[in-house]
Amino acid sequence: MIVIRSAAEIEIMRRSNRAVARILAQLRDLVKDGVATKDLERVAEEATRKTGGTPAFKGYKGYPASLCVSVNEEVVHGIPGPRTLVRGDIVSMDFGIYLDGYFGDAALTVGVDGVTETARTLMDVTEQSLYKGIEQARAGNRLYDISHAIESWVTSFGFSVVRDFVGHGIGSSLHEEPQVPNYGPKGQGPRLQPGMVLAIEPMVNVGTWKIKVLDDGWTVVTADRSLSAHFEHTIAILSDGPEILTLL
Repeated sequence: MIVIRSAAEIEIMRRSNRAVARILAQLRDLVKDGVATKDLERVAEEATRKTGGTPAFKGYKGYPASLCVSVNEEVVHGIPGPRTLVRGDIVSMDFGIYLDGYFGDAALTVGVDGVTETARTLMDVTEQSLYKGIEQARAGNRLYDISHAIESWVTSFGFSVVRDFVGHGIGSSLHEEPQVPNYGPKGQGPRLQPGMVLAIEPMVNVGTWKIKVLDDGWTVVTADRSLSAHFEHTIAILSDGPEILTLL
């Protein structure tokens, strides 16, 4: 069942999602040559506690950290640890908070100094595809209008969208209906209505869309070990268009 949120609920979700945006901005500025991914985790958890909220991901289905940090060929769900970032890495950070009864969720990919032209293009195209999808998140449109807009943009650059992981509804639960694929036929899926809140999150690979899960049971990598990027915003569909909740 797709939940339609009230104006009061969306106002609470503005607070939780802006907290996510603030912390991700802080983490983005810390991504540098020589920084360990466990240091990003520490900052994320400390900053979350200061908001009065709790980490959305820690303990969720057994996930062991507050932050997902995925580097280079890692697509999503990378577990922070001793790995040290180096020049040329691209670093995807996926982060969520539970605050005042509602969840916030967003992701971004950052390059460490000296990324390749391919990596820069991948990050730009992935972020642009997110906004192409958000443009379609309007009352009266169909869900797959979002999906089609993302896929069309990505494939026009020769990249591929991950199919095994998709966006989702969000609210009092971290993952709610509907699922929001980053691929699909225009004009299909549920009709979008004011009050829907969606986490739209394209994950884009340089090579194949196929993925593999590593032995830790969490870290997802591209099957061909090509680079991957990930951007996400939580948006509310209002009567006059989409509002991005995870903006500062």
